[in-house]
Amino acid sequence: MTEIAQGKPQVFLLPDLGEGLTEAELVNWLVAVGDEVHVDQPIAEVETAKSMVEVPTPYAGIVTELHGQPGETIDVGRPLITVSAAINASEEMQVEKEEVGEKAAESGSTEGSEAAAADTYRTEERAGSGNVLIGYGTSGGGEARRTRPKRSTATGATGTEATLDFPVSRTRIPGKLSAVISPLVRKMARDHGVSLEDIAGTGDSGLIMRRDVEAAIAHTTVPEPAVREAPQPVAMVAVPGSFDSRTGLGVTSREPVRGVRKAIAATMARSRREIPEATVWVDADATALIDLRAGLKKQDPNNTPSLLSFIARFVTAGLGRYPELNTRIESADDGSQEIVAFDGINLGIAAQTDRGLVVPSIRHAEKLNARRLDAEIRRLTTVAREGKATPEELGSGTFTLNNYGVFGVDGSAAIINYPEVAILGLGRIIDKPWVVDGQLAVRKVTELTLAFDHRVCDGATAAGFLRFVAECIQNPGGAVLDL
Repeated sequence: MTEIAQGKPQVFLLPDLGEGLTEAELVNWLVAVGDEVHVDQPIAEVETAKSMVEVPTPYAGIVTELHGQPGETIDVGRPLITVSAAINASEEMQVEKEEVGEKAAESGSTEGSEAAAADTYRTEERAGSGNVLIGYGTSGGGEARRTRPKRSTATGATGTEATLDFPVSRTRIPGKLSAVISPLVRKMARDHGVSLEDIAGTGDSGLIMRRDVEAAIAHTTVPEPAVREAPQPVAMVAVPGSFDSRTGLGVTSREPVRGVRKAIAATMARSRREIPEATVWVDADATALIDLRAGLKKQDPNNTPSLLSFIARFVTAGLGRYPELNTRIESADDGSQEIVAFDGINLGIAAQTDRGLVVPSIRHAEKLNARRLDAEIRRLTTVAREGKATPEELGSGTFTLNNYGVFGVDGSAAIINYPEVAILGLGRIIDKPWVVDGQLAVRKVTELTLAFDHRVCDGATAAGFLRFVAECIQNPGGAVLDL
């Protein structure tokens, strides 16, 4: 048997997770010190402001150090894990030769601190194509170059700084892998049964990007997502014997605001601070829509769109008529503002999860009929509740539909999902007295509530959109024929 030895240790820094995120909370380790890991093996689960992410290692070898404890927040570009590469004894001489050559080439380099290494890391990530590949970064020139600072410092799980006399993995991974594709993109392809050999990369030097795999997935049959246990809620910190000076009451716990809850708080506060919103609402008779769906269910019980998917279709049609509500306000450094319009609708669907309220979006929802919208709504709510929604799915919406009726309420003064300019709320459908052809009757009624940014349009536009959606709900047969 060939003898296995430990090669030079290498530190893997927390990679850029996309969407401009600068930190992540370490949820739990998937490996322990002493474990042998292979390339692309998930080593940790981290929670960002967007989603729960499994971070794969770019190195194979033996885990020698874990830089952090569960619950700790780690900045992008800081050490995550140290791996000592496992190498064959017969290869050690060749490895030593390579390292001697690298040291000679780096003889003019200067020593840098961990903070400087992290800054360099972020700079390299931003200098490329802009399509961040988790664990790899992007490259402006298309060539994978290994950058090895001679010495750097790292903060371990104990909080102490230690001098590192070994390389730090930043944006590239040794070998051919770095010139091909990121581990998360490969995992996406593997999970959806897509062969990477059949994909032509659109990135620099033919690099296969996330968008390439997504395009390939759209032309294949997507398997059912694997069932994953819901993440456990964050434990509150007990504060025995502590009292609140304002109320005089005992304090039972203090819960840090972090992860998704931190992102929700920041987004909602910014929305209230920057958007001059107004709200309009109307009741709609949904009896005919319910009857239409019931008839379709009798014909095809296993392929009947949900009521929400029909309403989503009415919403996209309404936004086509009132595109002002599918825009965004952008401010320049000089104080000027622009209203940015889009060629398409990314319809956000608000979903309540164990991690908080998230809004995954259906890309180009205007191109989908009710059945396809239903399939996407089910898929997105599933991945969101499992914590598997991607940053792109959670951060690319242009308009949000919020079905809070499932919680048994009729209406809500919803907060606009910044930086969007409008959100439509759907209340519960209940029996109410309603006048039909001059006669009082009991009908299935729901309340629609639209909050909109008064900077992009006036009340007439908002009212027109809301009346259009309400009329579609009340006369779905005619609406379906026209859409």
